[in-house]
Amino acid sequence: MSMMKRSKAAAWLLAGAFMLGSAFPAWAAEAPVSSNVKTDAQIVADLGVLQGDGSGVSASYLAKTTTRLQSAILFLRLQGLEATAAAFKGADNFSDAAQVNDSNKAILGYLKANPQLGWTGTGNGKFEPMAQITAQQYYKVLLESLGYKQDTDFKYDGVIAYAGTLGLSQVANAGSLRNLHIATATVEALKSKVKGGSKTLLDTLVEKKVVDTAKAAGAQTASIKIAANAAVGSYLTDEAGRTLYMFMKDTPNVSTCKDQCVTNWPLFAADSIQISGDLNAADFKTIVREDGKKQTTYKGWPLYYYAKDEKAGETKGQGVGGSWMVMNYSGIITAKNDTLGTFLTDSKGMALYLYTRDTANISVCKGNCEVNWPIFYTEHFPNMGDLKAADFGTITREDGTKQTTYQGWPLYYYIKDVKAGDVTGQDVGKVWYVLDPAATPKVPASAAPAPAPAPAQPTPAPAQPATTPAPASQAAAKNYSINMDNFKFSETVLTVEVGSTITFTNNHAFEHNAVSDKLKADGTPVFETKLLAKGQSESITLTEPGEYTYYCDPHKDFMKATIIVK
Repeated sequence: MSMMKRSKAAAWLLAGAFMLGSAFPAWAAEAPVSSNVKTDAQIVADLGVLQGDGSGVSASYLAKTTTRLQSAILFLRLQGLEATAAAFKGADNFSDAAQVNDSNKAILGYLKANPQLGWTGTGNGKFEPMAQITAQQYYKVLLESLGYKQDTDFKYDGVIAYAGTLGLSQVANAGSLRNLHIATATVEALKSKVKGGSKTLLDTLVEKKVVDTAKAAGAQTASIKIAANAAVGSYLTDEAGRTLYMFMKDTPNVSTCKDQCVTNWPLFAADSIQISGDLNAADFKTIVREDGKKQTTYKGWPLYYYAKDEKAGETKGQGVGGSWMVMNYSGIITAKNDTLGTFLTDSKGMALYLYTRDTANISVCKGNCEVNWPIFYTEHFPNMGDLKAADFGTITREDGTKQTTYQGWPLYYYIKDVKAGDVTGQDVGKVWYVLDPAATPKVPASAAPAPAPAPAQPTPAPAQPATTPAPASQAAAKNYSINMDNFKFSETVLTVEVGSTITFTNNHAFEHNAVSDKLKADGTPVFETKLLAKGQSESITLTEPGEYTYYCDPHKDFMKATIIVK
């Protein structure tokens, strides 16, 4: 069997092992001990470096976009200059300082009075405090916080590459940033050494009394990170970027690698671990092996290094003996409940939703909508099991933020979901739904209306009893049908006779209705069907000539059509 075939077979075996892990008997291992695991957001919050809003460093805060003003304050905080800036009394300021409150005006004034700090504005005397910041811009902030200077140590166009040489790379591909990205990048910088010294940025903040000594000690933990390459997909590494592996012959919470095996595959063990917001703290545990040594597990699988991996990024252990694999990671998995069946979640089990007013690879959820439905983004697509990486993609929103898509549908969280398994966003407003990978509806290709088709052929009207002739004014009236499917009405323009009956039938997985734009004297629509579930129908009769434009209320932005009555 070739190495490629062995690796593929191992991948499917691993996928099955994850799904069947709960089937192993309880006596197979001692209960694992929970490791002390904190996310990078928890660490920067504990240190006081990231302070959040009125609710602290909450999930909703982390989902918000990061502004230039926030980034400037963080820069000052990392330099130990925040208090000095907040007390600044100078009168000169940027021309757009009125966009912020008085305390932040003082900070902007301090930055303008101290151009050597690098915050000289965006031109024409403006600072643009509420503009969103990008990964390139924030890594520049972090590099200068570490003592590196633009045009001396690095060029602005080369910020991302230069930061990568210092180990600052976790959000390099995120585009415009959210506060969750800021937390991850800031923790990277806190653990990095300042230019020309042996101390970390965190050490210098302790010396300046910006950070409490005891809290700083609690932040000095080993990190587990996520890396990726084309050959093996996404996988876990230690803080230095060394690949972590799993052994196919292990069972959940039991390491069977002993003696020479351990020499070739050294154990990974850490009592305290720092992880990015992509990872789930509950997935990491500590076991005690038969030889008394501790070992860290991920989802029950003991973690190892490979002795022949000599530097960061090497994955020489992949497929060795048909039993060793990198410890794969996917930012998207599935969950299941009795009501909804299978649906997509992030790696922590938080439900992901589609918005039926979106179109293919275009999100129209903005402003307050985005506050309630935070966007979802991951760089790490599935590479094993039933989910296909080809079904997932990335779009860049108007504000520069990246968002993950599934079969063209932009993906979102719901702010009222507070724990794994919650699906309180299902059916909200008849436009928000979880995604079943086996039955996800086709995303509308465009908001633009389709070209008008030829008039539909009417269906014959039921024969009238001979003793009850039809009124002369409705003698030509007929019955017509309009189907609703894939966010479209089957007839974009339908011409009918006065008195004709039109039957709307929904053939789609989502509920739809038909509502007239034309209003009666009392302000209500001339016609409005109920919301029709799949398979349901409702008829209307139009007795007045004219042109009736109408829409589906849950999808009014793009699901529209016209009936012409002659």
